[in-house]
Amino acid sequence: MLTVDNINLHYGAAQALRGVSIKAEIGKITCVLGRNGVGKSSLLRAVTGQHPISAGTISFEGEALNGLAPFNRARAGVGYVPQGREIFPLLTVKENLETGYAPLTRKDRYIPDEIFSLFPILQTMLGRRGGDLSGGQQQQLAIGRAMVTRPKILVLDEPTEGIQPSIIKDIGRAIRYLRDSTGMAILLVEQYLDFCRELADHVYIMDRGEIVHTGPAETLDTPEARRHLTV
Repeated sequence: MLTVDNINLHYGAAQALRGVSIKAEIGKITCVLGRNGVGKSSLLRAVTGQHPISAGTISFEGEALNGLAPFNRARAGVGYVPQGREIFPLLTVKENLETGYAPLTRKDRYIPDEIFSLFPILQTMLGRRGGDLSGGQQQQLAIGRAMVTRPKILVLDEPTEGIQPSIIKDIGRAIRYLRDSTGMAILLVEQYLDFCRELADHVYIMDRGEIVHTGPAETLDTPEARRHLTV
C-alpha cells in the first residue's frame, strides 16, 4: 500500500531523516516508535506532504507521491490525524467532521455511521464547539474527521498523547476495528510501548533519523529494541 524508500529530509542545514525505508501494508497496523526528537513526526510529514523530502521516493498503491500537495494526497486516500489533534476550536463537532468533505465527490459528502458507532460521544455532541471538548474527545473527533475522507491508509501521529486511559482503550479498539473490518492500512507513530505491543502487526524503531530496528511486535521485548527505546 505505502512504500517509503530511502528518503532523506532536511530542515535547512539540519538533516532529520537519513535513508529511511518503511512499508505499511493493507490490513495491517504498522507502528513507528522511538524517543523524542528522533524523526518520527518528520517521517509522517514526509508521507502526508507537509514537508518535502530531499532524496528517495514515497509511493502509494504503486504511484509516486513525491511532489504531490497534501490535499492531493488526501484525494488519493491518505488520511492524517496530526499530533496535537488540530481540530477547529470554534467550529462545532459536526462542522469539524464536515471539513473532511473537501477531497470527496458530492455523492460521498456525508458522515459515515461507523464513526458514531466507534465514538458515540461525538453523536451526542454534534452541536458543541470543538474547543469545548476534552483532550480525549478531541482526539476521537480528529480520527473521525480523517475517517470522513474515506482514507485507504490512516496515518496517526501519537494518538495517545495526553489522553486518559479509558479513551486510549476506545482509540485502540477503533484502530483495530478499522484494520479488521475495512482492510485499511494504518501507519501509527507512538511512544506508548504497550499500545503498540497490543495493536501492531509490524514495528519500526527510529533513532537519530534512521531506522535501527524492524520486525513483528513481539520483537519489542528484545534487548536490542529496548536499548533504543529507553531514555
